[in-house]
Amino acid sequence: MIQEAASRLLEAEKTKIPISPLTETYPEITVDEAYYIQLEQIRRKVEKGARIVGKKIGATSKAIQNLFGVDQPDYGHLLEDMIYVDGDTIALDQYLQPKIECEIAFKLKKDLKGPGVTILDVLDATEYVMPAIEIIDSRIKDWQIKFEDTVADNGSSASAVIGGKPTKLEEVDLVHIGMVVYKNGEFLDSAAGAAVLGNPLRAIVWLANSLGKYDVSLKAGEIVLAGALSTAIPIEANDTFTVDFAHIGSVSASFTKEGAKE
Repeated sequence: MIQEAASRLLEAEKTKIPISPLTETYPEITVDEAYYIQLEQIRRKVEKGARIVGKKIGATSKAIQNLFGVDQPDYGHLLEDMIYVDGDTIALDQYLQPKIECEIAFKLKKDLKGPGVTILDVLDATEYVMPAIEIIDSRIKDWQIKFEDTVADNGSSASAVIGGKPTKLEEVDLVHIGMVVYKNGEFLDSAAGAAVLGNPLRAIVWLANSLGKYDVSLKAGEIVLAGALSTAIPIEANDTFTVDFAHIGSVSASFTKEGAKE
């Protein structure tokens, strides 16, 4: 089942034809099996030359949990070819049904591996934080996902846009940090860092300890997206999103219909 499901998700990503929920095709699927399906896809991509550059944490805010009907965080892998930088123009034809999420990204200077990782460990291991836009996507038809579906599908991750100014943790209050997002120059939403498990640091602790169960560690130099501060926003061609964070700067991205990334 793990090999078969991994193949089906990879084929959906390649053809841009979404598949039925894995939770329908494999009703008995467990969370552990879903993570092994994710890891199998990443293993195959790395075997073909992909490079892991970080991780993403999903469903850390009540807004996202309510949107997708899940009740706990999940995670996925970030690969080098998934990363964009502030101001990039991104082609939508590489996705199936994309949305954006506004997040705080952590750059690590030390490895973190659970179990037993604490907030103090995360403080010690973090080089700096910066704003990010995550582009989420689902290879599952119409986003009809349960928790096991999104886990298997690399945490419904697709791309990330990294921006802002690298800021040391001692220079920012992550709990109270404010965020405002604009779509095509118009105010769309706002939130604070506390939306992410009460403190984004807790999300990194959760991730390191959860990865430890599968003998996976967070590595020095990796980027970790700590989870969305507000709900996911659908993207249309010619949209431009700008996300302003207090103290750590802004990040923006524009979207066109075609023109795949080189």
